[in-house]
Amino acid sequence: MRALISTVLIWAMLAGAGFAVPVRIKDLADFDGVRGNDLVGYGLVVGLDGTGDGFRNAPFTEEMLAGLLERLGVNVTDDALRSKNVAAVIVTATLPPFARSGSRIDVNVSAIGDAGSLLGGTLVMTPLKAADGNIYAVAQGSIIAGGAAAAGDAARVVEGVPTTGKIPVGGRVEREVEFDFAGIDNIRIALRNADFTTATRVEDAINRDFDRQLAITQDSGTIMVNFRSLGDVNPARVLGRIENLMIEPEDRAKVVIDHKSGTIVVGERVRISRVAVSQGNLTLRVAEAPVVSQPNPFAQGETVTVPRSAVELEQEPGIGFVEVAGETNLSDLVAGLNALGVRPRDMIDILKSIHAAGALHADLIVE
Repeated sequence: MRALISTVLIWAMLAGAGFAVPVRIKDLADFDGVRGNDLVGYGLVVGLDGTGDGFRNAPFTEEMLAGLLERLGVNVTDDALRSKNVAAVIVTATLPPFARSGSRIDVNVSAIGDAGSLLGGTLVMTPLKAADGNIYAVAQGSIIAGGAAAAGDAARVVEGVPTTGKIPVGGRVEREVEFDFAGIDNIRIALRNADFTTATRVEDAINRDFDRQLAITQDSGTIMVNFRSLGDVNPARVLGRIENLMIEPEDRAKVVIDHKSGTIVVGERVRISRVAVSQGNLTLRVAEAPVVSQPNPFAQGETVTVPRSAVELEQEPGIGFVEVAGETNLSDLVAGLNALGVRPRDMIDILKSIHAAGALHADLIVE
């Protein structure tokens, strides 16, 4: 019942929106060149409470720890490295656009060996590289683990994922990405959801606000903005003005179905042609109740188990043929299915069948 109520609420909120909501351009698109860069590194986490890597199963941890100690002036042998408080990890981060040397960024840490938990560990200074192989940041600091684990002699409890964690502002930018933004003559606006109607609305909004032909639509997902017609201007100020312009985005009719949670999201533009629907459930239950047969006292024989199976076939009451009138909108569809008391799982099957019959005029996305 709770799942049904949640689905009804989702559908009802979408059904009530009979008009497009104006949205800022900055929430619909990205600007060419204004992007982050992915960073990755390989490092060591120390200070774990006996939940680190086992050197027998993770020899790379032993090699890296030995190399770290040697660089610090400590000579060790293989027999001396038997610590369970060290774990090898992969460190990832995103270098924000226009990040300057000395800026701090967040980093994520994930164990790659057989460590049981990173809770309470400290990441040792780890260089972070980009795809070009250059080091752009260095990470170090105490890890905030993503879960917790507790174990006894006969049981173990794990909450969340304790083998991953985060270090807020744990990375420091050491190298900048060169980009002369102030010297550019034009820039492209890339829509996150390509659509010709939305692209032309973005173009019209920009040209109307500046009262000149400043933007040109190149395709369904790209709008070119030329700064030359404005003379000697600061591109950053121009984009700051453009990104706050409001437009009404256009979207395709979609139905999104999540099988795992039973969630159904139906777009406001979904339409259904004339179709008849009938739905019912058939349940088959098989129960095993074996009977133990024993011989009488002092009688010859042996104890045997006699199988007993109970088979039950149940036809749950469903809905008979229901006609959906032509050009039904979302409000009518939701009201009809809710009035019939159809469960979310059954709604999923009905929508998939209507789409297979060619009567659901929308993109059906099943996750």
